[in-house]
Amino acid sequence: MARFDVVAIGEPLYELNQQPDGRYLAGFGGDTLNVAIAASRLGARSAYLTRLGGDYFADELRGLMLRERINVSGIATDMDAPTGLYFVTHGPGGHVFTYRRKGSAASLMTPGDVDASLISSARFLHASGISQAISESAAASITAAIGIARAAGVKVSYDTNFRPRLWTAEQAWPVIRAAAAQADILKTSAEDSAALFGLSDPRAIARHFLGIGAKAVVVTLGRDGVLLASAERTESVPGHAVEAVDATGAGDAFTGALLAELARGRTLGEAARFANAAAALSTLGYGAIAPLPAREAVNVFMAKG
Repeated sequence: MARFDVVAIGEPLYELNQQPDGRYLAGFGGDTLNVAIAASRLGARSAYLTRLGGDYFADELRGLMLRERINVSGIATDMDAPTGLYFVTHGPGGHVFTYRRKGSAASLMTPGDVDASLISSARFLHASGISQAISESAAASITAAIGIARAAGVKVSYDTNFRPRLWTAEQAWPVIRAAAAQADILKTSAEDSAALFGLSDPRAIARHFLGIGAKAVVVTLGRDGVLLASAERTESVPGHAVEAVDATGAGDAFTGALLAELARGRTLGEAARFANAAAALSTLGYGAIAPLPAREAVNVFMAKG
């Protein structure tokens, strides 16, 4: 039996999230960390791979992971580099992120930091385009991790998560394409795909990723839910209308829930329905991690229809 359901790799960040009264609420984020915690809160066994600084923010992040039952044996410490952090502000156009992550410990991660035994003991390895964008050495680490997973028969979950402030589409697409081609579960959005290769129709996007090698594709559509596609079938799964206050980590909540359900033996469609509900609930509070729901809350929400 696999030791872990989900092993995620990337950059965890300390978060300062603006509140309606102008104050900033301390918290945590980082897309792949969000996924690991979302899965853990739903009963999955999660672990995390990264490099942290030897500072207060690193101590806080380690404490968070331990409280959330995330295995931290794959986390290295770099005493000469800082832990990354970011600010979230809110306005009429939605939430805005401001990062302080240049030269962060995670951006200095190398393939030598990747714990092969940890990855080999998992059901799923999860990585993202953000993890690759922060530096060339981090991108090489993701490539190494994916290679280890595939050699060990571990399924690969990959989120395109394209951020134009980190790299251009021309820089990103060859790297993202190579990872997507090896993914068992490929998650993307119409916005990402339009920027990366000029397609915005969900079905066309799914066909494109299936054509380059992804086994299953999930195209997120916001409140409209998701489109699921594999070689066998294509299916639309509707979303849920809620009074959202902050969608900061909704996509990561979806992915964590999806992987948690797949690890329990659910079909992709069943897992996506559950994940849509978890993602909707995650928008009802502020921050990327604090509102991530537990299984009972998702079950109650789904029972209400």
